[in-house]
Amino acid sequence: MKMKQENYLLAAIAFMLVPLSAFGKTEEKRVTSYVNPFIGTGAVASSLSGNNYPGATVPFGMVQLSPDTSEAPDWGDASGYDYNKTKIYGFSHTRLSGTGAADLFDVLLMPTTNNEMSELHYHAPVMKTAYNASFSHEQESARPGYYQVKLLDTNINAELTASTRAGFHRYSFPEGAKHQLVFDLVHSRDKGGWGTRIINSQFKMVDEYSIQGYRVITGWAKLRKVYFYAQFSQPIRENVMTDGYTFYRNNSVVNGSHIRGVFEFDTQADAPLLVKLALSPVSVENAKENLEKEIPGWDFDATVAVAENTWEQELGKIKIEAEAIQKQIFYTALYHTFIQPNTLSDVNGEFMAADYSTRRLKQGVHYSTFSLWDTYRGAHPLYTLLQPERTGDFVNSMISQYETYGYLPIWQLWGQDNYCMIGNHSIPVIVDAVFKNAPGIDVEKAYEAVKQSSLIPHPGSPFTAWEQFKYMPENIQTQSVSITLEMAYDDWCVAQLAKKMGKEDDYKRFDARSQYYRNLYNPKSTFFQGKDDKGNWMEPFDPFKYGANGGYPFTEGNAWQYFWYVPQDVYGLINLVGGEEVFAKKLDDFFTLDHQGDLNHNASGFIGQYAHGNEPSHHAAYLYNYVGKPWKTQFYVSKILNEMYNNTSSGYAGNDDCGEMSAWYVFSAIGFYPVNPANGVYVIGSPLIENASITMPSGKTFIVRAKKSSPKDIYIQSVTLNGNKYEQTFIRHEDMMKGGVIEFEMGSEPSQWGAKKEGRPIDWGF
Repeated sequence: MKMKQENYLLAAIAFMLVPLSAFGKTEEKRVTSYVNPFIGTGAVASSLSGNNYPGATVPFGMVQLSPDTSEAPDWGDASGYDYNKTKIYGFSHTRLSGTGAADLFDVLLMPTTNNEMSELHYHAPVMKTAYNASFSHEQESARPGYYQVKLLDTNINAELTASTRAGFHRYSFPEGAKHQLVFDLVHSRDKGGWGTRIINSQFKMVDEYSIQGYRVITGWAKLRKVYFYAQFSQPIRENVMTDGYTFYRNNSVVNGSHIRGVFEFDTQADAPLLVKLALSPVSVENAKENLEKEIPGWDFDATVAVAENTWEQELGKIKIEAEAIQKQIFYTALYHTFIQPNTLSDVNGEFMAADYSTRRLKQGVHYSTFSLWDTYRGAHPLYTLLQPERTGDFVNSMISQYETYGYLPIWQLWGQDNYCMIGNHSIPVIVDAVFKNAPGIDVEKAYEAVKQSSLIPHPGSPFTAWEQFKYMPENIQTQSVSITLEMAYDDWCVAQLAKKMGKEDDYKRFDARSQYYRNLYNPKSTFFQGKDDKGNWMEPFDPFKYGANGGYPFTEGNAWQYFWYVPQDVYGLINLVGGEEVFAKKLDDFFTLDHQGDLNHNASGFIGQYAHGNEPSHHAAYLYNYVGKPWKTQFYVSKILNEMYNNTSSGYAGNDDCGEMSAWYVFSAIGFYPVNPANGVYVIGSPLIENASITMPSGKTFIVRAKKSSPKDIYIQSVTLNGNKYEQTFIRHEDMMKGGVIEFEMGSEPSQWGAKKEGRPIDWGF
């Protein structure tokens, strides 16, 4: 295995050295050259951001090695990095990308030069403050699989790269300077949130070139075990370790709950200090094996090449022709979408199950980091299109929780469900994957999991009162309107899988439940509105008033934003409100009413009441297609694409949410979006990219062309599919999988293309 890995590294270097002219494509740049990892890393003079990070990782990797610009990251810098800050506290190996809440930040390292080892015990309780360093963006760079920064206070150049389960550091010290390295096992999110606490941790010297250890921590994820194994290119000369105020000098092992250490190395001709560190959720032995298998040698640049080539292969599944800035935004969005879910199994297949036991996979990879309230909408449909094999593993990872917990994940982190948000959105992910034939899924087990998860009450999906009242009463369950709407959609998904499997009674039961949304529609207010358990409307009612995550009928939104959330029955919703013209008028009001009411921190990216910075109404701009006004869909989709994304650090209209905001851009820039994420239908919008080539898993290519003469050409004039006239405002998944060419003739004025009834989106595309 080691020989195979070394050959892989040599092959990667050889590939990098082959001139592009040898392939006949001298003019074509690598797609990774367009990725800007600083997009979305911090708001600058606007409300836009993203909560992304610029550090080194590989697609769907366990390790995300990146700088932390805060002593204790929290809501404002949930990824650990804020572009507007000026100090770095170290480089930790795990984090979340684009979330509104912080966690992970495991095993922080920080190089330093100018401290006497004999004095370090005085700094022990405040070590993080003692070793931070200033930095400047002028001396900082990043690309897929690589990050670099000059630490200005110590003049150390820090470089980072990664494999799936290991990080690789290269620290170039000033000539003659001491080589010191801080290890911090205390560093984590703000201790004020979710009771974050280190339960136990350990440093252990293996030999003069290696240390190992672990920490057990509670926080957003209830209990995480993180083991590590580190190797150094230079021998350790001496160390000091601390457990809070207790000081140890040159100990071989230290245990405690507040551990930090400083290691000083011998220097050899002032060579850079190289550090390889692998993680495992199971054991230090597995962490060591992960390191030996993934980074067996000491060639930092070769590891960078492997990481970059891996990204090139994944991102190259979509090739586009566009202006450079558009390419930056597009490929960075695709890059952000492919950062998670994250690998949680070791190279030997072992992983920590939801009951904290160790299990071993027979094949495949076990994943976690499922931000499902966000990612089921666009990111997972994109994975079924571009990552079908991983999708099978994602589904099996979710089913693994069902086998342990008795129900599927709501928001899973490091193998643990933190129950953030509402609904049961593993269900549409699994149902979509089954219908799209993602490999490796036991369909009978999948159905068992989605059915039982829809019957057993659990946090976020409280089914106790569901079939009794046929809606969720607010005085029994807060966030009642949002939960009713979202569970109704999940039930529709269960019904479709039941129908596919010939389970007629189950189909009828869950199909009926999918219509419960109707019971909270108030024709007087013309909105979905909360009721109590007596059937009384909750008053007073203000459609502009925001809910957060409890204490009000709406979740991270208001009645305007949740009104459109019936993706399983759009035509039923149209009829419910009084027909097409009434529905279209309400859509017009939605996108033009600028009364913002009582906003909360999740509300951003406004076009009228539409808030692109959060997910509940992400599909709303596409709904004009359902009432014969596709030019309005084209107008608003184009407006969102051009106004809510840019190529700066404030490049997103809100949290990227594990790639969901990015997935919306990828889909919409090509020209379509899954309004219903599990029905096999993509609704057409306004293609921004003039030429996109999508390589399907079968090897076939689906090409999207949009002929334009200027950026003002946002309106579709006519469409052909494989040379034939095409009047439908949607395209089916199976049509794309066959390969072919869809071509849009664009213009600067609206047309009647797609306005006829026969061209409107269908309810079911499989």
